[in-house]
Amino acid sequence: MTVSGARVVTVGYFSAKEKDHVVLMDAADTELTARGARIVGRIVQRRGVSAGGAGKMALPYSSRTLLSSGKVRELAEACEATGADLVVFVAALTEHQQRVLAEVLGRPAVCLSAVLTAV
Repeated sequence: MTVSGARVVTVGYFSAKEKDHVVLMDAADTELTARGARIVGRIVQRRGVSAGGAGKMALPYSSRTLLSSGKVRELAEACEATGADLVVFVAALTEHQQRVLAEVLGRPAVCLSAVLTAV
């Protein structure tokens, strides 16, 4: 998948224990920019802030979207406001999650690893 010239919103899903999530998001943005993408937004979902959430961090908020429903709404609004062409998740997405997110967001949703391994 090529991102050259695309307006991209990056999305991260991190444990609250991950103190370097900003560094990881910056690295993803740098990789995408090096491939010609224009970063127009960034959304981060943190999980595990509460004791209950920490125990569930290995699980997605939603098997359909990875994110909470509120975060998906926030992401959709950000995509609309910025005119994003593509949404790139730092976390891995299943094919089902990619399809559901693309339908909800009205634009492709892919994981960073797919972009980085594309020729």
